[in-house]
Amino acid sequence: MKTKKNNPDKGFVSGITVNINVRCDAVNFDRRKVADMAKRVASRFGVKKARINFVVVDDEEIIGINRQFLNKNKTTDVISFDISGVDSAERLFDIVINAQMAQKQAKLRGHSCQAELALYFLHGLLHNLSFDDFLTKDAAKMHKTEDEILEEFGYGKVFGC
Repeated sequence: MKTKKNNPDKGFVSGITVNINVRCDAVNFDRRKVADMAKRVASRFGVKKARINFVVVDDEEIIGINRQFLNKNKTTDVISFDISGVDSAERLFDIVINAQMAQKQAKLRGHSCQAELALYFLHGLLHNLSFDDFLTKDAAKMHKTEDEILEEFGYGKVFGC
């Protein structure tokens, strides 16, 4: 009888680093799983070299960021910045996640807060990978992609597309 060997490098993506900085009382989540998801998604969409920085904050901090950079004085779920240089071989993404909103939305949608947070990590990253949700048809495509990826990583569908 053959036994299956564990491959510690399965899913490993070299050239892409992920940093997660939590600056609020956030729900517990598996940082390694989120980082793995981010690396594999970036790679899937053609990114070979990147630094992806996630910052998890509360309502108050994201309102300040939203005001400072987008001239909007309100809370939001995620704000993403692609700060890569024009001719840079390495992509540089800064993505701000609102943990308080994730807690509220998870309760309203009837799924775990971890799934909602994973959605925000993914949503911000997909924006930096050229996905948009401004138009209805684009939002449907983005939500379908998000559900497929979230399901692949064990979070389940959030939108049910």
